[in-house]
Amino acid sequence: MKLLPRSLFAFAAAALVAGVTVAQQTPPRPSVPRPVVPEAPVPPPPDVEGKSWVLMDYNTGQIIASKEPDMQVEPASITKIMTDYVVSAEIANGKIHMTDPVTISENAWRGGGAGTDGSTSFLKLNSQVPLKDLLYGLIIQSGNDAAIALAEHTAGSEPAFANLMNAYAKQIGMTHSNFENASGYPIANHYTTARDIALLSRALIHDFPEDYAISAVKEFEWNGIKQHNRNLLLWRDNTVDGIKTGHTAAAGYCLAASAKQGDARMIAIVMGAGSEKGRADAALSLLNYGFRFYEAHKLYEANKPLATPKLWKGAENTLPLGVSEDVMVSVKRGDYDKLKANLDIPSTLIAPFKKGQQVGTLRVTLDGQPVVTAPLVALNDAPEGGFFSRLWDTILLWFHSDDDKSDKK
Repeated sequence: MKLLPRSLFAFAAAALVAGVTVAQQTPPRPSVPRPVVPEAPVPPPPDVEGKSWVLMDYNTGQIIASKEPDMQVEPASITKIMTDYVVSAEIANGKIHMTDPVTISENAWRGGGAGTDGSTSFLKLNSQVPLKDLLYGLIIQSGNDAAIALAEHTAGSEPAFANLMNAYAKQIGMTHSNFENASGYPIANHYTTARDIALLSRALIHDFPEDYAISAVKEFEWNGIKQHNRNLLLWRDNTVDGIKTGHTAAAGYCLAASAKQGDARMIAIVMGAGSEKGRADAALSLLNYGFRFYEAHKLYEANKPLATPKLWKGAENTLPLGVSEDVMVSVKRGDYDKLKANLDIPSTLIAPFKKGQQVGTLRVTLDGQPVVTAPLVALNDAPEGGFFSRLWDTILLWFHSDDDKSDKK
């Protein structure tokens, strides 16, 4: 069964004719027709710096462009996005609280404090710091001491917290990542990919928008020391509102960035650039490319009937079918009208069906290539009908099956 997306509307201007002219008026200047702008092809994505990178449309989750998206790399402090997600999830589950006083252990102080070469929030040994301030230190200052302290408070120890990180990563769909610590300090078997960080970034923005907003804060002061957010794009483009930087000698310069323009949001992940400026330039080029040449569309709304096929032996004669979640798609500008959709539905549907049960499949293609596939589900419970109605449908099904056989000859 073919189903076309909604069409675009064309608007025509209406001319208003004046009644009677009075006195002398300057005659209107003749209108000059404007040239028709030809539809230019969308250029390839920019060739930006970095070992691997990904550009994702936030609204659809589609990868628009990428280079080595599944290459396993060291994440450095990009790890702290995962730390932020776990802490935010545990807060949402009521297991820890923003107001909790967190004791700065010797392990957190010695492993991530002022005496180390890494980024730090300058937390004092054995001091108690509100959890909220540690989150700010983690995200804005990239404090390794803040990361370790949060891990210990959340799970009892950093290794136990790493187990939580991997459990949440699995839920998100990060299939090529493994975490061994909360800070991103280089260690064996600690790795991720640009695609997985894009998935994580999208989940953080969607699931915990209030905590995500911290990554747009440009500076934070603790212990009398003010530090600036290392994300240069916060100063270069006011549509950018996150997410996190990272750097070690082995990982290179990494950046997870996101920007919002109107209803559109893009996520750019750059891993292994050669400099702080290089990672910022690369991410901004990708974001601008996405906003300029791609657009997201809602094709079908959740829980709205897309088809009402015949239902046999049911209390009702038809079964409304639709999608359980909005169907979104990212396409190049100008390609929307080229989309084609088909519903794959069995020719014979026999009650009962449960609400939400998959009955068929929605497939959206562009130039013959799959773009979106979504389950087609029953929108209502469809119980069996009474004895006589089922008996009558049983008789009619004999003729229905015969018709199907003759159609296939």
